[in-house]
Amino acid sequence: MLLRRKFAFAVCATALTAPVLSSCGFNYATDQPYTPSAGTNDTSTPVDVLNAVIVAGQPDSGTFVAGLANSTDEVVTLTDLVGGGLTVDLEPVEIPAKGFVNLADSEIHVTGTFEAGEVVDLDVVLDNGDQIALEVPVVTNCDEFEGYDTSGESDAPSEDPAYSCEYAESESGHH
Repeated sequence: MLLRRKFAFAVCATALTAPVLSSCGFNYATDQPYTPSAGTNDTSTPVDVLNAVIVAGQPDSGTFVAGLANSTDEVVTLTDLVGGGLTVDLEPVEIPAKGFVNLADSEIHVTGTFEAGEVVDLDVVLDNGDQIALEVPVVTNCDEFEGYDTSGESDAPSEDPAYSCEYAESESGHH
C-alpha cells in the first residue's frame, strides 16, 4: 500500500512540474536585444552605431544622423561614410574613449539619389580599421526628426507633398 502511495505521489508531482519544466529553453525573442527606433543599429564592433537615419527635407539631399558609442579605452575617429552612390560632406568626428557622440550635432550632409521611405546601403568607416555596413532608412524632416536636416537645401519647403509634415500627419492618421 505504501508503495502505491509513493508511486501515485511521484506521478502527480511529475504531471504538475512537466509544464513548468518544458517551458525552459534558450534563444527566445524576449531574450534578444530590442531597441525600438526608426533607424538602424549595429553593435558588432567596439563602436556601436545607434538609430542611424538620413533625415531629408526633400528628395536627394539630407543629413546623416546617428549615435556612436565607443566601448574601447582609445579615442576612435569617424573618417568617412561610403556607399549608396552618395556624396558625403564629412569632417572627421572623434568618439571619446568609453564615450558617446550624437552625430546630429555634426551636420553630416549627404546628396545622391534617394527619397523618404527608401533604405540606403552605407558603410561607416572608422580610423581603427572597422567598416560597418548599414542599411540606413531615409526619413522625412518631420515629427521626432524635425529640424535635423541641416543640408541647406531643405530650408525652402519642398514642392513634393510627401515631404510636407502636414501630409505625413494625414497619411499616418495623426491630427
